[in-house]
Amino acid sequence: MTTISITWADGHLKKFGKDIARLRREFPKVLPREINKVGDRAKTQVIRNLTAQTGLPRKTIVKAIGDPGLAGRGKLSYELVTRGGNIRLKYLLPIETRAGVTAKPWGKRQLFPKTFMKGGAFPNRKVVSQFDGHVYRRAGFGQRTDGSTGEKLTQVRSGMLIPVEMTKGATSAAFVKIAGPLLQERVERAIVRLLK
Repeated sequence: MTTISITWADGHLKKFGKDIARLRREFPKVLPREINKVGDRAKTQVIRNLTAQTGLPRKTIVKAIGDPGLAGRGKLSYELVTRGGNIRLKYLLPIETRAGVTAKPWGKRQLFPKTFMKGGAFPNRKVVSQFDGHVYRRAGFGQRTDGSTGEKLTQVRSGMLIPVEMTKGATSAAFVKIAGPLLQERVERAIVRLLK
């Protein structure tokens, strides 16, 4: 009995094989770079929007966000991790008035009644070095933290938390608007470049 074997070899199939091999070899190196580029662009938008959304100075937002967790070999994510608790009024452009201190949480000036930053009687108020620019409210009489007895003071906070603000409103929308479409565009372009 005679066996007949027929094979078909096409130059296009060989080219596709080489392209796929190059894609398999190069794409794992290219993809993390593209993710980092898109992440950096999205981070810029997050900082811009978070600054406007919170009313905090840009340098404070940059410091709170810090350096992102970059994508690397075997890691395909770009992580914006922020920290920060309930923001003190000191960081929100406080101004002392007779009625209390005004500050700008969420970018809108508002009054915090019965709060103060200085000592003495109006209009001759004096800066108190121990206050270090913080805004205080009287919390009644009792045992102080230094062990003495007298009127207790407490620092006033805004009720605003950077991690919460980062995940809502214009900041979140800016990240989603930039990251998804731009990543798709850049990855598709990288694939086309590698296949050429």
